[in-house]
Amino acid sequence: MRTGVMIGPERGDGARKAARMLDDVAWAEAAGLDTAWVPQIPTDFDALTAVTLMGTRTTRIELGTAVVPLQAQHPIALARQALSAHAATGGRLALGVGPSHHWVIHDMLGLPYEKPAGLTRDYLDVLDAARAAPGPVDVENPTFNVHNPLDIGPVTPLPVLVAALGPVMLRLAGERADGTVLWMADERAIADHVVPRITKAAEAAGRPAPRIVAGVPVCLCESSRVDEARERANRILGEAEISPNYQRLLEQGEARDIGDLCAVGDEKAILSRLRRFADAGATDLSVRLLPIGDTREELIASKYRTRELIATLAAELR
Repeated sequence: MRTGVMIGPERGDGARKAARMLDDVAWAEAAGLDTAWVPQIPTDFDALTAVTLMGTRTTRIELGTAVVPLQAQHPIALARQALSAHAATGGRLALGVGPSHHWVIHDMLGLPYEKPAGLTRDYLDVLDAARAAPGPVDVENPTFNVHNPLDIGPVTPLPVLVAALGPVMLRLAGERADGTVLWMADERAIADHVVPRITKAAEAAGRPAPRIVAGVPVCLCESSRVDEARERANRILGEAEISPNYQRLLEQGEARDIGDLCAVGDEKAILSRLRRFADAGATDLSVRLLPIGDTREELIASKYRTRELIATLAAELR
């Protein structure tokens, strides 16, 4: 299992966010991690811009988006941006995309959120054609009528991962993409719901075994503080649970909230939990560092302790 860490725009001064992300990705590469995943937060820093910047501070580590919402831009615009980032990073981009959620697309952006699987399928038609560039991108389907030449093509094959939570999207991800990026999926949901569906679809389409990227919050702490860590996860990450998509995914597993999904406690407890994700079929781990503490200094120290542990455990999880 490849091990990576989420690096994203956390709260704070916007002028300092880029520098913090660059410091974090430089650490991740030096620590020997395989991947760094950049969330696309609806209210914050652009993920593909962050990936491009991170390419200037690294030479080896894979840089992924988790995930870019499709409805927010035309597929040619996204293809052009992704191909540019892929070239700027020396072919190290993993493009994670998805149809997002009703509360982002409709409530925040004022765009229709209808037939997200159908939109994703039509969108992938354009992205696939763009990944074959340079050359003409000619696609006509129920959603797009595109006749747009591109002079930029992928410097190396550009993997596309589709956020897929339900059966239809998992089948689509298996048939058309290189894998999926998950959030709010515990071990049981991955083993019983995700892996069988996406793998069967990939096999039927004659595609390689798909990557399955599991997002997991992690906190190294004393056993007496486990409940505190889970409560903090529910407080700062729990807004995702308002999504019907995530609620249906939780029903496929044993976790009832994001706190239940956390790998928390001492080194042994964390390693055991992460191994269960590997045993369930996750090919990649995307760690969301979950610091705890009452002051800024305590939170920073907690973050650094947890990330050093993840660097140590990465070799054991491969």
